[in-house]
Amino acid sequence: MPTRWRWRWLAYLPLVAIVVLPFLMDLSSLAATAPGGPAAKPVVEKATMLENLMPIGILLAVIGVVFWRLPKVELGHSAAYLKRRAFNWLPLGLTYSFLYMARYNLSVAKKEFGALMDNDDFSIIFMVGTIVYGVSFLINGPLTDKFGGRRTILVSAIGAGLSNVAMGLVTMFGWTDNLTVTFSVLYAINMYFQSFGAVAIVKVNAPWFHVRERGTFGAIFGILISLGIYFAYDWGRIIVENLPLEWVFLLPACILAVFVVLDYIWVRDTPGQAGFENFDPGDARVGEDGPKLGVWAMFRLMFSTRVILIISFIEFCSGFLRQSIMQYMPFYAKQTGRGGEFVFEHWGVFICCAGILGGMVAGIISDRIFESRRGPVSAFLYGILLFGAVLTLFTYDTSLIGPLSVMMSMAVIGVHGMLSGTASMDFGGRKNTGIAVGIIDGFVYLGTGTMALINSFVLPSEKTPEAAIPGSWLPLFVSMIPVALIGLVLATRVWHARARPKGMAGH
Repeated sequence: MPTRWRWRWLAYLPLVAIVVLPFLMDLSSLAATAPGGPAAKPVVEKATMLENLMPIGILLAVIGVVFWRLPKVELGHSAAYLKRRAFNWLPLGLTYSFLYMARYNLSVAKKEFGALMDNDDFSIIFMVGTIVYGVSFLINGPLTDKFGGRRTILVSAIGAGLSNVAMGLVTMFGWTDNLTVTFSVLYAINMYFQSFGAVAIVKVNAPWFHVRERGTFGAIFGILISLGIYFAYDWGRIIVENLPLEWVFLLPACILAVFVVLDYIWVRDTPGQAGFENFDPGDARVGEDGPKLGVWAMFRLMFSTRVILIISFIEFCSGFLRQSIMQYMPFYAKQTGRGGEFVFEHWGVFICCAGILGGMVAGIISDRIFESRRGPVSAFLYGILLFGAVLTLFTYDTSLIGPLSVMMSMAVIGVHGMLSGTASMDFGGRKNTGIAVGIIDGFVYLGTGTMALINSFVLPSEKTPEAAIPGSWLPLFVSMIPVALIGLVLATRVWHARARPKGMAGH
């Protein structure tokens, strides 16, 4: 077997392991409840086992298709360079995925806390955390540009891991007298360190990917986000069903500790640091000519750049819509009696598959059809979002709301991968990637914070009977329509935007 195929299959192994492990955990729990096992409960029927296996099989098939069909742009990269690049972004990317697990585990825990954390409490905690996340980019973007993505991803994983340990200890010892206040503080600290993650991953990959192949990276970015959501929801569900609740916080912290070591060993900021020749990736050079500008001068320059400003407002809309779907749809389903439907029962894996497909479609269309322009893809996906948002008004009280939510998630994760994960590199330039991602992703979470604030006022409290009435959740669906429309209009305004090419070199 040629060397390149050996390495290619080796790259699949971590992905296979991370999706098979939860199923093995399910099997171990089944063994424990079989006759003669500790609990001596009846054996689970085969239908249940097949139901657990089916979403895992779907995920494996989707990942296989993505890795076989991602667009390939010939730029003269050597096989050795491509192999080393894969071993650079894979541990870095999986760290980002597990940061997601250490972020959205709060949603899984919320369901288990019950009356101690109802809809209003969760909205407050989530709002505080997301606003801190968004504002933190003003600090962490420039810090990442100064110290490099490798150092800041280590800081992110360590800080988020310790914050999750703290939340786990609060849960373990039952310090729940002021749970909303306590979790607001700890989740805010967690989100501060989390904000380094997106900046770091884009900062590291900017020198490794040419602008013409960044649609591919946008697909990868979508895959990583999607895997993180899968870890949070489906691994989280398995954790709370088989272990004490505190482990939904402690286990992600342990995994992040492992990836701190792997990142330290493998990740390098530039090809030059890994023994290859640095090359011009062909992106923009905002503020890179002339005398060195200070941080605030760079922020002013970025905010005066029309494309970056429009992309930021598009991503504000993306943040609003993404979390309206991913965070609140499962709450709606559970509280109105739809939580047992197949899509919501396996919410994490379906959102993961949707995100992978969204990233793949966006990457292929961007690089192959629109010559690495990100605006047309974003407009196309926002059209899907607007259509889906309107359709929810007529389907929210039917079984179609689950598949419709998955379709909308595919679109919004695809947009996020294209703009935060790709356009930020294209238009910010290598030296200013941190500030560009900081601005764009900061707007994402300001949109999320706005959504959480609105929902804390308009959605029914879990403590009231209205929470079980589907019509009481109508504001959730209505609010998405104008936001999706604004996002679509703004996306058309950057239809022709493209980074100024600078040439390329092979390896």
